[in-house]
Amino acid sequence: MSSLQDQLSNLVYSTDGGRVKEEKPEMDVTPSDGFAHVRRETKGRKGKGVVTITGLGLEAKALKVLAKKLKQTCGTGGTVVGEVIEIQGDKRDVIKSVLEKNGFKVKFIGG
Repeated sequence: MSSLQDQLSNLVYSTDGGRVKEEKPEMDVTPSDGFAHVRRETKGRKGKGVVTITGLGLEAKALKVLAKKLKQTCGTGGTVVGEVIEIQGDKRDVIKSVLEKNGFKVKFIGG
């Protein structure tokens, strides 16, 4: 029976049951230490400054919602990579105020 299941795991389409979609494993969220770590980075970005926010302990959907709010408030672009929010430019003060309004304690990392 297990050999049949092995064969079905690579199955793309069957007339027996229609399309078979693989289940995607859910990502584990790293728990927060109570602080949102805000860091300015330029390394590997051709000299362009980016502010990264880590340690929030939120799920992917909540991170995207928070990133959207930060981008709109700062008036810049940004993205979510894994559990890190990246905001273009050096808007650390604006980001700090938005995060504190959302109930996070903010800690600046680096210069």
